[in-house]
Amino acid sequence: MDWLVRMNNVLDYIEDRLEQEIDYKQLAKIAYCSEFHFSRVFASITGVSLSEYIRRRRLTLAAFELQKSDVRILEIANKYGYESADSFSRAFKKTHGLKPSECRHQGIQLKAYPKISFQLSIKGDTEMEYRIENLEFEMRIIGKSKPVKTTRAFKSIPTLWSKAKKEGFMQELIDMSWENPKCSLEGILGVCGNEAAIMDEEFNYFMGVRYDGELPEEMEALIIPPSTWAVFPNIVEAWKRLYSEWVPTSGYELANLPCIECYYGPGHKPRHELWVPIVPK
Repeated sequence: MDWLVRMNNVLDYIEDRLEQEIDYKQLAKIAYCSEFHFSRVFASITGVSLSEYIRRRRLTLAAFELQKSDVRILEIANKYGYESADSFSRAFKKTHGLKPSECRHQGIQLKAYPKISFQLSIKGDTEMEYRIENLEFEMRIIGKSKPVKTTRAFKSIPTLWSKAKKEGFMQELIDMSWENPKCSLEGILGVCGNEAAIMDEEFNYFMGVRYDGELPEEMEALIIPPSTWAVFPNIVEAWKRLYSEWVPTSGYELANLPCIECYYGPGHKPRHELWVPIVPK
């Protein structure tokens, strides 16, 4: 599968550059994916963030080197991207539970994090639910956009929603919810940037709802053109399985539109869905 080849090429690229600065944009290019989507997909599939995986691999190699050589701790720290012995020691202790100097004692137990390898696992007893939605009209979404750093989007976006709830903006969106829906994309929406290929260091995350009424003050409108969508229940599970199971065998690829996370009101089943813009390969 092309997806498996690209993802394993990413891991090879990381492995070859653990002693150098790693360019996250280059990783995304190798994966043929936006930096934002790649970071999310990697974390969903592996259960660990991309930065944490790289940190663990570097500290695993650092531990091997400390045990096998008499090289000064500061030299090893610098080799694996740490500017000082103190910062290296803190990171090392967080991972291994002891100081770098202590791992040179005989009988010390350490943790080794091996290189990940992606494989496609097809299980006949675990279906992946989805549907195709062809929306033949423009969608007008109103709300507010917030700048988000691409590398921190995975953590920043939940914080934005938490703040929106606290400040009452989420309730404003709920109060303006669609009254006469034209399709099933109804709920509070999180629109990621302007297109699927988020390659810049920062993008706008749009928080809103579909609405055809007068545009309220301090809000803006976003227009999504007619398009085709693959829709998956359960956003977290969908992100985890989208690239590893659905995309490789679907005959589709991502369209040049943003993915949309849709959160429905109480009593709706499912509670949330991931809308993925697609075009035939």
